[in-house]
Amino acid sequence: MSIKSTDSTDSTDSTEPKGTAALLVNPRGQYLLHLRDANKPEICDPGTWSIPGGGREGNESAHEAIVRELKEETGLTVPLEPFTVVDCTSPDGREKGQIQVYLGAWDGDADGLPLGEGIMLRWFDAATTAHLTMCSWTQEVIDLHRAGTSAPAAVAGSRACPNVIGVHLYLEREGRVLLGLRHPDSPFGASHHHFLAGHCERESAIACLIREAREEAGLRIAAADLELVHTVHVVDPPGSRPRMQLVFRAHRWEGTAEVREPDKCVGWAWWPADALPQPIVPYARAAIEGIRGGRRYTELGWS
Repeated sequence: MSIKSTDSTDSTDSTEPKGTAALLVNPRGQYLLHLRDANKPEICDPGTWSIPGGGREGNESAHEAIVRELKEETGLTVPLEPFTVVDCTSPDGREKGQIQVYLGAWDGDADGLPLGEGIMLRWFDAATTAHLTMCSWTQEVIDLHRAGTSAPAAVAGSRACPNVIGVHLYLEREGRVLLGLRHPDSPFGASHHHFLAGHCERESAIACLIREAREEAGLRIAAADLELVHTVHVVDPPGSRPRMQLVFRAHRWEGTAEVREPDKCVGWAWWPADALPQPIVPYARAAIEGIRGGRRYTELGWS
């Protein structure tokens, strides 16, 4: 990716960032990364792993630019929605700028793509990026996507804003609720107690929860044993991307909760429903209180 400067004759919308990039995610939660050329003075962050993109040209909008750049660099044409804006610097380090990042979904063979520039394209999961030489703002974008807290940029003339869908497992036995203690380095809810949870990928909410229960804690649950018991529609912090949090109760399950993903959760414990631990993710507390009070729905953070 190279971010080009524009002169005073450029009639592009000056309110849009000059740089664009595309974060592509597959159903397994992997990110399509692009290894940039090294030893080229016109390349931003040379020799690092980043995501496809480039600068606007002529009268292009940011969206037109990323559609063109993605096609040129990868041969792909996929639906894209505004995701977030990050800061960047020009290749010589003298100019500050911004990059409009778009979010899209694709599932295919990275090796089979017609590489237009750079060294290679590869799929990586979020945990692996910690061991790569990463462009700093790209790691920031991935962390935001994992946390599910970034707000898509507003689209002129529209109030449309896709919501993140989260699924959560409510297990109760003898008046105690199963909660996990989030890892201190977790991008969301660090060192807070929370449900076993995950974000829906290209799958149903129940299929997602069954998968997350197995992957995160080694629990086996049948779809017939799950019941939707509470929904929290939350926006936190203000202005962030709204999230619809679905809480399912499992009436039966197999296995004992164990730490399967230590980078996310450091331990599982059963807590009295009327004496929840501190700190706890606020919407998790709200959901538990709603379930105990016989309510099905809660809103948090909406003005």
